[in-house]
Amino acid sequence: MSEINEQAWGDFWAQQQGRSDGGCLPDGYRAIETAQRQIWSDFAASLEQGSSVLDLATGDGRVMAWLIAKSDALALTGVDLAPKLPPPPAGATVKAGVAMEDLPFENGHFDTVVSQFGFEYGDVARVALEVARVLRPGGSLAILTHRIDGPILAHNSARRMQIGWIFNRKDLFRLAHEALEAGATTAPMAVLQAVQEGAQRFGSGSAAWEIAEAVRRTMELRSQQPRAQVAATLRLIADRAANEIARIDSLGAACRTTADDQGFKAALDGAGLTTVEQKAVSEAEGAAPFADFRVFRLGQ
Repeated sequence: MSEINEQAWGDFWAQQQGRSDGGCLPDGYRAIETAQRQIWSDFAASLEQGSSVLDLATGDGRVMAWLIAKSDALALTGVDLAPKLPPPPAGATVKAGVAMEDLPFENGHFDTVVSQFGFEYGDVARVALEVARVLRPGGSLAILTHRIDGPILAHNSARRMQIGWIFNRKDLFRLAHEALEAGATTAPMAVLQAVQEGAQRFGSGSAAWEIAEAVRRTMELRSQQPRAQVAATLRLIADRAANEIARIDSLGAACRTTADDQGFKAALDGAGLTTVEQKAVSEAEGAAPFADFRVFRLGQ
């Protein structure tokens, strides 16, 4: 991942502390998260007691928490490229600022490697080789990967379009800063109109509405706070919005990686990781799959 994606995901996980909604999931996230939890609970049941497990791109450690809930005798370690992470679940350890392509562990250190929506964000050929290096012979790799035709990318792509509308079509942050420089103590008409139009076009609670509303509320603080402080808050909102665009762009790239099924399989095969299982995962019977669950074994 590039430096900008490292910053974007670091910002994302910093904002997720104390939340349980999965952050980048669509409105029906509870059914999706229930399906994820079941996948990992079932997988945990297949692991031997005392197995050492590495979680790639661990994020908030939810996969490790689900594994622990099923089998508390596992030795769990999570790594993530983000420079700062939420606290890990009890019984697990995490290392921040770690690239999947350069794992700080000895050869054959783990019995199992897992990853949920993480493996496909890296250089998959290099990540596969690192996984093979840190796995013991006969060890397993289990990954839940994004689908390019799934609801998670669709939801996030809609948010990206709405954020772009704020930046490009409405140019809201420039207009807000210009109003501040001109001495305004309330939100200019352009901001008020963007709040209303964002709600009408995309819905209240949409990214377009929530960012425009955040700008409006920040501008209304000018009568109580120094101009420099209001301007700093506007820059923070803009930076977070830009980071979300970067995060969604990295999600799109990850989905394109998994959509290239032949290339993806070749990367794993090249590292000596043999496919044991692959299945589509849906939030409910008849629903469009949101992910694929894949299990590999190191060696034959």
